[in-house]
Amino acid sequence: MYKIVSKTQLSEVVWEMVLEAPLLASHCKPGQFLIVKKDEQGERIPLTICDYDAEKGTVTIVFQPVGASTLKFLDLNAGDSFEDVVGPLGKPSDILDMSEEELHKTNFLFIAGGVGTAPVYPQVKWLHDHGVKADVIVGCRTKSLLFYEDKMKEVAGNLYVTTDDGSYMHKGVVTTVVDELVAQGKKYDHCVCIGPMIMMKFACLTNQKYQIPTVVSMNPIMVDGTGMCGACRLTVGDEVKFACVDGPEFDGFKIDWAECMKRAQMYKTVEGEEKLKYLEGDTHSGNCGH
Repeated sequence: MYKIVSKTQLSEVVWEMVLEAPLLASHCKPGQFLIVKKDEQGERIPLTICDYDAEKGTVTIVFQPVGASTLKFLDLNAGDSFEDVVGPLGKPSDILDMSEEELHKTNFLFIAGGVGTAPVYPQVKWLHDHGVKADVIVGCRTKSLLFYEDKMKEVAGNLYVTTDDGSYMHKGVVTTVVDELVAQGKKYDHCVCIGPMIMMKFACLTNQKYQIPTVVSMNPIMVDGTGMCGACRLTVGDEVKFACVDGPEFDGFKIDWAECMKRAQMYKTVEGEEKLKYLEGDTHSGNCGH
């Protein structure tokens, strides 16, 4: 059992939980993820590690309730426990493979979209702890969906916030900010982009134009998280990979985005049916009629 130390609503649709998990906390690295299971009958949910504290023995997860399983997470509060948490899984971010000299010579750019802000944060924080300041772009549809702004300001060199509707700071999508920064003379050697599939695709197209090497996280297509279900199979260059065991981060310029976006839709119907069943409870008819 993994005790919930705290539960916080970060935005209109995003929640944070800090879990008591000493062994996991002592082994976590930026870029990795956990498999979280609410109870014995619960679904295995892959969630990126947002933060970790080895001294306190805690790990932090951030989630957006979109399906039945993550909606059930909202039933848990501080003092309650998850049945099981497995991890850390996946390969750490490639920035951890760089030497200190290389880190300080590299101009880093991070692009976060929506809930992608959560997995971007530990990487920016890790760089900050190593004396490297990165530029960070955080994008969301509207101000009410923004979270971690203050935390990101503490670790980023420069933080640029953009909203699709212009309700806060810059108006536009993340790629318009990239265009503006490059036009101002900014140069980047390495970009990490995490967020919705469509955002990562167009960020890669924009960064290719400016020859900014870009790494993306393919968490959105993961299901089982161990490589057994095959749901996160993707083509990277001329190789077949699995996001959970070979990633979750890959060279964004080599990904077959059409294939990935199609794969991301494969389980939407089943997920929607389970969500409806949970929301309707005993009144659920199991079909669209009466």
